[in-house]
Amino acid sequence: MFEFDFMRHAFLASAFIAVSCGVVGWFLVLRGQSFAGHALSHVGFTGATGAVLIGLSPLAGMLAITCVTAIFMGWEATSASRAAPPPDHARDSVTGLVLAASLGIGLLFLSWQVSPASSATSLLFGNLFGVDRALLTPLIAISIIGVAIMMLIARPLLHASLDPDLAMLQGAQKRWIAVIFMLNVALVTSVCAMMTGILLVFALLIGPAATILRLGFPPLRGVVTSAMLALILAWAGIALSWWTDAPPSFWISVGSALCYGLACLIMRRQT
Repeated sequence: MFEFDFMRHAFLASAFIAVSCGVVGWFLVLRGQSFAGHALSHVGFTGATGAVLIGLSPLAGMLAITCVTAIFMGWEATSASRAAPPPDHARDSVTGLVLAASLGIGLLFLSWQVSPASSATSLLFGNLFGVDRALLTPLIAISIIGVAIMMLIARPLLHASLDPDLAMLQGAQKRWIAVIFMLNVALVTSVCAMMTGILLVFALLIGPAATILRLGFPPLRGVVTSAMLALILAWAGIALSWWTDAPPSFWISVGSALCYGLACLIMRRQT
C-alpha cells in the first residue's frame, strides 16, 4: 500500500491529525464540552461549502467560520458561569437549531454548485485518500500548532477544568484560557473533519479521549494514551480500508465505539 503517494499522504496526515485530536479531545471531554466539537464541525460545514462556492479551499472556509464561532462559545461559556445558566433543555434546543440551520445553509450553498452530490459526500464523510501534497502541508502545520497551544495552556486549563471556582479565586484568567482553548478546538476540528468528515468528527476527537477518561488514567498519562489510541484508530482505519474497500471513516468510527464499549465493560467488572 505504501507504493502509492495517496496512501503515504493519508498515513502521514492522519498521524498528525490523530495526535492533535487525542490531545485536544481529552481536555474537551474532561471539561464536559464534547458537544462543542460536534457543533463546530456542523458550523464549519457552512464555511466549507461557502468557500467552495466562491472558489476558495474548504479548509479555509471551515477555519474562518469555526474560529469566529469558537471565540463566541468560549466567551459565552465563561459569562454563563458567573450567572444562572439556562436550563439544559433550552441550551440543547438552541444548539440543535443552530446545527440544523448550519447544515441547511451549507446544503443551500451546495445546491448552487455544479456537482453538489460529490462535494457533499466528501465534506460530510471525509476523503482521506484525497489529501494531496498541497493540502498535506497545512494539515500538518495546523495539527502541530494545535498540540503546541495545548502544551502552553495545559496547566492553567487543567486547573480551571478540575476546580473552576478555586481557579477564579486564585486569579486564574479563566476567560482567555477558555477562548484560546475553543479556538484550538476549532483548528483541530477543522483538520479532523477533512479526514473523518463533518458528521464523524466525534469518532476521532471524542472517542479516544472518552475511552481513556472512562478508564480513569491520570492527566499526563491520559493525554498521551488518548493521542496514541487516536493514532492507532486512524492508521488501523486506513489499513482496513485498503484491505476491505470500506471507507476509513467507517473503520475509525466503529473502532472508536468498540474501544469505548470495552472500557465501560472493564470498569464495570472492576466495580
